[in-house]
Amino acid sequence: MDTFRRGDLVFDVRDSGPADGEPVVLLHGFPQDSGAFDRLAPVLHSAGLRTLAPDQRGYSPGARPPGRSAYVLREVVDDVLALLETAGLSSAHVVGHDWGGVAAWALAAWHPWRVRTLTALSVPHPAAMTQAVLHSDQGLRSGYIGFFQLPAVPEGLLLARQGAVLRRMLRSGGLPDDLVDRYVERMREPGALTAALNWYRALPLPGAPVGTVRVPTLHVWGARDAFLGRAATEATREFVAAPYALEVLEDVDHWLPELAAERVGELVTARVRTLRG
Repeated sequence: MDTFRRGDLVFDVRDSGPADGEPVVLLHGFPQDSGAFDRLAPVLHSAGLRTLAPDQRGYSPGARPPGRSAYVLREVVDDVLALLETAGLSSAHVVGHDWGGVAAWALAAWHPWRVRTLTALSVPHPAAMTQAVLHSDQGLRSGYIGFFQLPAVPEGLLLARQGAVLRRMLRSGGLPDDLVDRYVERMREPGALTAALNWYRALPLPGAPVGTVRVPTLHVWGARDAFLGRAATEATREFVAAPYALEVLEDVDHWLPELAAERVGELVTARVRTLRG
């Protein structure tokens, strides 16, 4: 399966690993694509797991609907459900990073029977994030989100001079040059960056809250993450009513799938085996 459809939208997806392995859905964030998991997926395959990594809404060239309302969280979650349906899966283990982590939290809260285990990389539960914005330095860390609400201006800044600002932002987090080049070139495709930023621009729109999660959950956070602080990370356990574990990687930045693939793969594999046992 190289693509799947939802209505008129066509999504690219990497379906790899043992066809009969337990399925793991890998959801990327901003400004990544499924290539974010190029190092993690082989670790999971070696443990006998099958991975399905889509280029999400706005990132697949065939799935870039106009307008910010097309990027509300409910639409994103329904995309993942469409992937599961196309793959013939009633449920899967779900791993999400950055915005993919937000989608994973919502999927687990709204459709717990479709999620065998949840692994949230970097991103805390949305309610914990809201709480931390009000009571910690998270508001300062998240200040760029307000800037992203402006029309056209963020696109112009990030893509000026062949994407120099976006390249610098990604390199500062320790991303390898090959992935920096990949992500920036994808964002330079017509309409790609606007579509990716629409995930942020949809935030002020009304939507159902992400409630308590009732599936086994692992939260992995890099202590050097410049965007997501400790307050929201530590508050997340309040919003999980199921077996929960927090794993802190002391020397890792925000980009966990790329920079800590081996360790993340070990943690996900152990989680799957625990549930199987």
